[in-house]
Amino acid sequence: MNEPQKIAGGRFVDDRGFLKALIFPEGFIPKRLYSVNNWRVNFIRAWHGHQLESKLIYMSKGSGIIAAVRMSDPVQPDKNSPVFRFAIDSESHTAIYIPGGYANGLMSLTVDAEFTVISSASLDESKGDDYRFPFDYWKAWDIEQR
Repeated sequence: MNEPQKIAGGRFVDDRGFLKALIFPEGFIPKRLYSVNNWRVNFIRAWHGHQLESKLIYMSKGSGIIAAVRMSDPVQPDKNSPVFRFAIDSESHTAIYIPGGYANGLMSLTVDAEFTVISSASLDESKGDDYRFPFDYWKAWDIEQR
């Protein structure tokens, strides 16, 4: 998978209870898991990119927006690159796959929002492949009124 995309999970119910499952994309080998919680609604953590590291991000609790954009150049990427934007919640049982070569960001939509990140890189590997940009480098955070 060369672009960010939604990965469908599932919720399976029987008379004992339920189980939530997520299938990792082919070739994705997890090395690290962590969660991100923000103190308030609409708080943005962005942009954070990696050339090599891939991620799966899902909502453990609440709802949020996950955005990703290809880094044409990891030091000074194109501000006009298209942004992939996904709104998800903990009930959807889906994850967003962010391949290497992309920057990503998160925005909480609920007070209890908890993003769980499964990374293909160890912490040491990630530190050597880390690119950061201001939260407004790409426009992804406006809520479109419908």
